[in-house]
Amino acid sequence: MRLAAALLLAGALGAQAETLRVGSKRFTESYVLGEVLVQAARRAGAQAEHRQGLGNTGIVYAALKAGEIDLYPEYTGTIAREVLKLEGNPALAEIDRRLAAEGLGVAVPLGFNNSYALALGEEHAAKLGIRRLSDLARHPDLRLGLSQEFLGRADGWPGLKAAYALPFGAPQGLDHGLAYEAIAARRIDVMDIYTTDAKIERYALRALEDDRKYFPRYDAVLLYRRDVAKRFPAAWQQIRKLEGRIDEARMIRMNAAAELHGRSFTEAAALLEGGAGRPGAPRSFWGTLFGPDFLRLTGQHLVLVFASLAASVALGVPLGVAAAKQRWLAQPILGVVGVIQTIPSLALFAFLIALLGTIGTVPALIALFLYALLPIVRNTHAGLEGIGLGMRQAALALGLSARERLARIELPLAAPSILAGVKTSAVINVGTATIAAFIGAGGYGERIVAGLALNDNVVLLAGAVPAAALALLVQGAFELGERRFGWMRRARARSA
Repeated sequence: MRLAAALLLAGALGAQAETLRVGSKRFTESYVLGEVLVQAARRAGAQAEHRQGLGNTGIVYAALKAGEIDLYPEYTGTIAREVLKLEGNPALAEIDRRLAAEGLGVAVPLGFNNSYALALGEEHAAKLGIRRLSDLARHPDLRLGLSQEFLGRADGWPGLKAAYALPFGAPQGLDHGLAYEAIAARRIDVMDIYTTDAKIERYALRALEDDRKYFPRYDAVLLYRRDVAKRFPAAWQQIRKLEGRIDEARMIRMNAAAELHGRSFTEAAALLEGGAGRPGAPRSFWGTLFGPDFLRLTGQHLVLVFASLAASVALGVPLGVAAAKQRWLAQPILGVVGVIQTIPSLALFAFLIALLGTIGTVPALIALFLYALLPIVRNTHAGLEGIGLGMRQAALALGLSARERLARIELPLAAPSILAGVKTSAVINVGTATIAAFIGAGGYGERIVAGLALNDNVVLLAGAVPAAALALLVQGAFELGERRFGWMRRARARSA
């Protein structure tokens, strides 16, 4: 009886400790809605966390299917066109039926439609007489700056260009937040917008009429795993109360709180439940830098950098030794690790997500491990190759075996070169690890991603500055180690 009771208690505690994981994409509205969902779940007494800024639709949807997150805010048009490849405006029930085969569902229409649109500056549009998307065809010299996701979406630029027979070549790809600054500075003429963007009015933009009705409706809904209601009954019941509560005006107000008034995403989301609506004080750099998330992000960044570096050393040094000892292996080994270094980081992350079926720390660690190999392998190979013939012959004269020569003579002599390669990899990893935030791995890059979404230099710098400082600390620590190692090596030589 006691054992059964203990097992029941452990099971109850485990169920109680389970956390509802809410995802979001990499733009302001998705961040805010993610916080709205987390706050609703917590009001029901559930544990909930926000895995924010996970990237574009493909990455977040893959995370949902893999069980890395339990739900996230999405839009009916995106689900229909981008996920299910459906045309027109299918009913919510039809979308839900088609998602059921994947163990997913769609529910809780939040109450607003956030469509895509193209926009010009109001004065510029008035001067050219452009009010509708079809009017763009008469102005082939306009410069377009479109978000990367819009450029690649099935319901984005390729289809829009064909539907309106637009005469433009390949548009410039720009982050959505930065495009507002670019259009204000007249570096571009046309950008894609979300119709609930808070910055449309601030930057005096004219959203062009979709006169051929190309875009479907993008009603905000929740895309979720079907087991959420069973696993988190109280939280799901509270989340369902959000249905119809957020109209376009309210969503714009929450977006504006984050983008224009210096509020955090959490504070912006709290406006739905009657939080203060007055603009906040401008974000201070030091307050943002040492905010409540600083220790968490630092810990995540250190794990990403040094766990991947340790794996790279464990494999890179033997590979460098193999390349030096077996000359026919040198070119293949150095060639492969060199090619890996040339792969764009986001492309490598996307490949690993597809291969592993998961997002977050694991694919990030593998990518960083691969990127760190080249300096370690190359420097190990170069260090061993640089050992003079006389030293090798002396080791042979002593009667040492090949393994003993490597361990006692060659590797210690090559150690300065190897250590320099490890240092280079460590510094590179500190910077590259910031990109891991694009796939939900955390670290200082989480602030950089949020700063890009908000176009907020303070938040950007609060992520970039500690990453740069960590790179300098790592380099300094390695240089101190090199000096100490060199002093110890010289002392041993003198005593010998």
